[in-house]
Amino acid sequence: MNQSISRFQDVHVHASAVREWNQTYSQISAGPLESALMQLDSSRCHVFREQINRRVVQHGEAPKDKVCFAIPIAVPGAIRVQGREADDNTIFVLRGGEEFMFHMPMGMDMLSITFERELFETALERTPWAGEIRTLLRQPVIRLPEQRLADRRNQLLGVFSDALCCSDQEGAQELALEEVMLNGMLQLLSDPSCDRAQRQSSSVHSFIVDKCHRLTLSDVTNAPSVIDLCQRLQISRRTVQNSFRTVAETTPLNYLRSVRLNGVRRELMSTQACDLSIGDAATNWGFYHMSHFAAEYHELFGELPSQTKRADRNIRKTAP
Repeated sequence: MNQSISRFQDVHVHASAVREWNQTYSQISAGPLESALMQLDSSRCHVFREQINRRVVQHGEAPKDKVCFAIPIAVPGAIRVQGREADDNTIFVLRGGEEFMFHMPMGMDMLSITFERELFETALERTPWAGEIRTLLRQPVIRLPEQRLADRRNQLLGVFSDALCCSDQEGAQELALEEVMLNGMLQLLSDPSCDRAQRQSSSVHSFIVDKCHRLTLSDVTNAPSVIDLCQRLQISRRTVQNSFRTVAETTPLNYLRSVRLNGVRRELMSTQACDLSIGDAATNWGFYHMSHFAAEYHELFGELPSQTKRADRNIRKTAP
């Protein structure tokens, strides 16, 4: 069994270290970033716990042929998953290959568990109400009984922590970890007090934020202004402002600028200085005034663009 405990000072390095996930993390709140990532994975199950001290938006695709769960441990601010409001009495579900958008507040602490689809489906068929549970799992956010979820969360965290402390996890121990994680999730979903008919629609606020996010990324060299976005979506500036405050706890200007600054940072970190200048990377993401760009970059990440570590010579240039 593979196991690792890592600490990072950059959200992009953190994101790339999460095994099997095709995703980008963008730091939204300003200041030096500190994060921790603890991982265990077997042939059929991947468990990881991540803690990040800054607000982050995660955007990507869940691993194919998997069933993915996340259990919040600490939720210190507004959180949205696939446009749904969530808190520490909910779990999150993603199906393999599904695109996702996750707005993570500052100080978020979360345990994620990914199963091979075949393993999960086989076990699910042995539970009561398999059909109802399968329908419930189409919901990205599922609310569960508070005490049952708290008890199960503590159990799974304990098992995960104990497994991380063992230097040799093979054979029977690996199967035991898979069984505990699988049974823990299925027991939650099979609990008679779980409302398997629950439905939660995506909020208008989340739709607006995610739409603005995507429109900004669709043409980053000519990134739309907030006024442009209001006109395209045919909504008022106040509505846009309120949506970003509700979902991301910041202004639309700060959020969308931060997303583009993260794009520049990813380009700088994935290329050598001889292949791409800081000025060209900034221009690629719609920043044309270098002094303003450098100041905004420093404010968000706590370092100047010239201080960002570039790719090693043996790493080939990758597309932004």
